[in-house]
Parts: sequence; structure tokens; C-alpha cells
Amino acid sequence: MSKIAWDPSTMLNPLPAVLVTSKHGKISNVLTVCWAGTICTKPPMVSISIRPERYSYDLIKKSGEFVINLPGENLVTAVDFCGQKSGRDIDKFATCKLNMEEASIVKAPLIRECPVAIEACVEEIKKLGSHHMFISKVLAVNVEKTLMAKNSNRFRMDKANLLCYNHGHYCSVSESLGRFGFSNKKIRKDKYVKLK
Repeated sequence: MSKIAWDPSTMLNPLPAVLVTSKHGKISNVLTVCWAGTICTKPPMVSISIRPERYSYDLIKKSGEFVINLPGENLVTAVDFCGQKSGRDIDKFATCKLNMEEASIVKAPLIRECPVAIEACVEEIKKLGSHHMFISKVLAVNVEKTLMAKNSNRFRMDKANLLCYNHGHYCSVSESLGRFGFSNKKIRKDKYVKLK
């Protein structure tokens, strides 16, 4: 493939488009974050990167905790809205008809309409430039019961119709192209795996 060199930029796409909830005192807020990711398995750790001028920044910094809510495709309008408006000016929960639920450990709320909610506590804040990274330990994961596979303890993430952010666009990630490790499995003579 022929490539064109661009200046350095944030081109690692697609990314999860998540709704981060926070609470300090009596104030709760929800913010769309696309700079979020897994950074460690043991212990389970995640990161979110937020601009210091965002309303949620101080709520998370003061409380030391937050929830990463993974929205489905049905919440794409709310995801876009919560990234454009500030909680200083508007109650985004009410405007977007997002229902708060009590988390199992942290004080920040879960969003009922999101099929997955990850409760986290801040371990470190790294000042990187335009964004500061909240390096955080996962305390609990809450999943929608209806997405649990029957007769097993496996969560069907592929059935959650989650969103991603891809270079300025929101996209679906619901189509499965293969389960992890499928390319390395032994294949029966009457079956084959087509590599794309």
C-alpha cells in the first residue's frame, strides 16, 4: 500500500466512546470520553484522559473515583451530546434521559441504559499536555444480566451493540469476525476458517 506521511497526531482509531460518570458531594456529572483504555490486567487497571478545563475533571480529582459506562448504539445521540455540553450549564442526565443507578463500591453513579459499567479509583494523575491521564484501578464491573450466556458465566459483549469513535465518526462494533484465538485452532477436516 502506498502511504502519505502526516504530522504526528492522535490517529490510533477506532476507540471506545464511553460515558464517564463522576460525583463529588451532591454533584454528579456525565462526560463523553474517547481517550480511554485498558492499561493492565493484574491488577485490572484502566485510564481516561480529560482536559483540565472540563467540569468532570475536578469532580474526579476531588473524589478520586469514577465509572466508565459503555453505551450501546441506541445512546449515540446522548454520547455526542454529553461530549458537547458542560455539566456547569445543564443537567445532562435529565436532558438525555439517562437514569442513574447506585454503584456497588464507588459513589459515582452507573447509567442504567449502559450494558457495562466499570467502577474505578484513581491511583495517579499524569499531566501530559492538553489532557491529563487518570491512571485507575478497577474496583468492580457491572454487566447487564440479559447479556449473560445461558448455562455459563460468560458475558456476551458481542451482543451489547457497543459504540466506537473512529476519526470523527461514531460507529458500531457489533459484528463479530472471530473469537480470540480462532486463527490458531485445530480445524476438523469438514470445517475450515476463512482468514480475511
